[in-house]
Amino acid sequence: MEPILLVHGGAGFINDDRKATELLLGVKEAAKAGYKVLKSKNSLLDGLEEAVRVMEDNEIFNAGLGSVLNLDGEVEMDASIMLGSNLNAGGVTVVKNIKNPISLARRVMEKTPHFLLAGEGALKFAKREGFEILSDGALVTEARKLMLENYKKKLAEKKLTNTGEAELGTVGAVAFLNGQVAAATSTGGYEGKMVGRCSDTSIIGSGTYADDESGAVSTTGHGDSIAKVCLAHDICKEMEAGKSAQEATEICVNKMLKRLENTAGAITLSVKGEIGIAFSSNRMSWAYQIGNMLHFGINKNEHNVEIVN
Repeated sequence: MEPILLVHGGAGFINDDRKATELLLGVKEAAKAGYKVLKSKNSLLDGLEEAVRVMEDNEIFNAGLGSVLNLDGEVEMDASIMLGSNLNAGGVTVVKNIKNPISLARRVMEKTPHFLLAGEGALKFAKREGFEILSDGALVTEARKLMLENYKKKLAEKKLTNTGEAELGTVGAVAFLNGQVAAATSTGGYEGKMVGRCSDTSIIGSGTYADDESGAVSTTGHGDSIAKVCLAHDICKEMEAGKSAQEATEICVNKMLKRLENTAGAITLSVKGEIGIAFSSNRMSWAYQIGNMLHFGINKNEHNVEIVN
């Protein structure tokens, strides 16, 4: 079967059509870049890392450079990656001043006996591994500063509503190659979070999961709810029970909405090469490439196709 590289740019409350267009352009770019590396290097992890790095470097997404700010106006990021063949996984949480957290998560998987490093420990490891450590505030953009100011104003005026939908969501990717799968996810968390908050993105089984006996999943949405239901693992268990990738993804996303009344999205690839895309928020940008065909969408029941040169 042909390799597949599928990405999402976050599920959330996205009412701005211009922003929706920018998100679509961003996921299309990430899918194409990741697929090119997947094919040329014949490597699941290289393809995933490239796709997620492209989104981390794009300010439109809530990851890396585009990360939202905590209550102190800082960027604290989470990321994780997992390989389905041997269940190897790595992640970082509450990490600062790293341009591409997904690359650090992969290094945790490959160079340590652990699956997760946090805060100062993750930064110390990054320095040891030769990662560039950015200056404080280097990842803080003017757009995110304005978002935090508006958030704090609404908080003071008690106008915030817990709809379970943020404007910006996590990014992620899943890949299929020669009957094997892998997954990766990266996020800046949610706007106005408490300092030191860990997200579902850093937790294997919640934000990211991959197993060659079922499939690979990357999730996005209301992270605290996703962690409570172990959404990524839940989807894989449904596939193990015989559900298709699409059925499993829809069942579990809707089950979380019904149980916890918060929204989520997920992208899934089964070990059969089946694709699953579902979200209970109003929008979720996604794209995938198979051969020279690029598929993409952001609205419910939207599926566009382009030929890639």
